[in-house]
Amino acid sequence: QVQLVESGGGLVSPGGSLRLSCVASRSTFSINAMGWYRQAPGKERELVAAISSASRTIYADSVKGRFTISRDNAKNTVYLEMNSLKPEDTAVYYCNAGLYSYSSYVPSAYWGQGTQVTVSS
Repeated sequence: QVQLVESGGGLVSPGGSLRLSCVASRSTFSINAMGWYRQAPGKERELVAAISSASRTIYADSVKGRFTISRDNAKNTVYLEMNSLKPEDTAVYYCNAGLYSYSSYVPSAYWGQGTQVTVSS
């Protein structure tokens, strides 16, 4: 079992940047993979980025080249660096602890509470 706590969301202008953090209640070294999802109003939750224990990464096409996922096992933390933000990036962002399997991310039932990201002028 693992508890996840996200932070770092907020209001930012288009073209701006934010860094989200997700702190796990146990060592991320022991977690196979971590992922960031987002859910906009009226839409389904979607995978934004994931990172394996070997630091292999997956990105949604819509964020490639703009977002970067990383992990710091010493701090039990996974980050999502978001640059060149667009209004369509507005959503609640959730952290998940799951599995990296055959170049795909498989989410678990362990989710954080979410952090709101709003991109607006």
